[in-house]
Amino acid sequence: MAVSLRVPENVKKRIAKLAKARDVTPHGFMLEAIREKLEDEEARAAFHADAKRRLARMKKAGTGIPAEEVFEYLKQRAEGRAVERPKARKVS
Repeated sequence: MAVSLRVPENVKKRIAKLAKARDVTPHGFMLEAIREKLEDEEARAAFHADAKRRLARMKKAGTGIPAEEVFEYLKQRAEGRAVERPKARKVS
């Protein structure tokens, strides 16, 4: 599939400069940038989909850990303390 992009002149110059520094063609540089953006957006979409599935599962089960407890647990772990992991329980 052929695609045509209208790239502003100032952006073309920036691409050419960076592509030259990396010893790739401007075309190759742009393809790599597009590929990286796609991977980032696909990962973001997968993360959000997983979060929605987990939230639905949590709501269905009616169990969870209050955010304050999670944050406190993580804070203590970051401080190097040996702390017991909070356990899920019925929440309203």
